[in-house]
Amino acid sequence: MIQNFWGNALFSVTPTILVGLIFWLVMRSILRADRTERKVYAQIEAEERARLEQPAPQPRDS
Repeated sequence: MIQNFWGNALFSVTPTILVGLIFWLVMRSILRADRTERKVYAQIEAEERARLEQPAPQPRDS
């Protein structure tokens, strides 16, 4: 009976852990892609401003 208990407990927790792991991987990849996209966009914008000789914009205060 104890063996069935631990086996059932393991099979009950496994799907939750797998779904959580998949969610974590997806969110991690989304956040990394966003960070990379923002970095590349900032580089392109800086290059265009340098090419057009425009000053960088001032940060806005909230």
